[in-house]
Amino acid sequence: MARQKSIIKLEGTIGDISFYKSKDGYIAREKTSISPERIANDPAFARTRENGAEFGRAGKASKLIRTAFQPLLTTTKDARMVSRLTTLLVKVLQGDLINKRGLRTVQDGDLELLRNFDFNINGKLSTILYAPFTTSVDRVAGELEITLPAFIPADTVVAPSGATHFKILTGGAEVDFENSISIKDIQSSPIIPWDDTVSALTTYTAALTPNTTLPLFQVLGVEFYQDVNGTMYPLRTGANNAMAIVNIDG
Repeated sequence: MARQKSIIKLEGTIGDISFYKSKDGYIAREKTSISPERIANDPAFARTRENGAEFGRAGKASKLIRTAFQPLLTTTKDARMVSRLTTLLVKVLQGDLINKRGLRTVQDGDLELLRNFDFNINGKLSTILYAPFTTSVDRVAGELEITLPAFIPADTVVAPSGATHFKILTGGAEVDFENSISIKDIQSSPIIPWDDTVSALTTYTAALTPNTTLPLFQVLGVEFYQDVNGTMYPLRTGANNAMAIVNIDG
């Protein structure tokens, strides 16, 4: 695969070269002569089939996590979030020490690699929220808690230009990677002024299935607003909003 550097950008096929536009710009790629049937059956491509199967499994896991927290991700994700998360989940799957190559799974992999994953690389939680929050998991009760101490917003929240207010976003989910289902519980704070007023200690509790044996995920985020004549408007691009996986209990 090569980038097109000509002033005139091509799209289509010339001979064995395909020209197309992608997120990375205009690309030129040579067409392959290997048939899908050969890849599916030739022993020489066993490793390719194994990699493909595992990548597909990672892709499904990525979609499952995104779906679980979709209500919070509308304004807290970057354009490459899907590919970043899928790439990381491939590494999670490769940490599976139980199953053979080609059969490795996300649920048996190293889920800790997902801790601190930022859904918006342009607005990392660690550089926006400095309040020393804590997380806890009670599997018996099926409760996941995130507690933020009393804090002064102007000192502990790094707001972008134009922001006058913000909201704390939290959520918990139990994720069944094997059956492609999840259960979630999401909360958010009221809209909070970004000023020197001390915010009270607050605990956000996600109520999930008591005694679940599934992996549990907690996310925490910040969404910014602007007050215009008494009406709160989300900042237009959401580029500085943050959301990260802050706790995992596998």
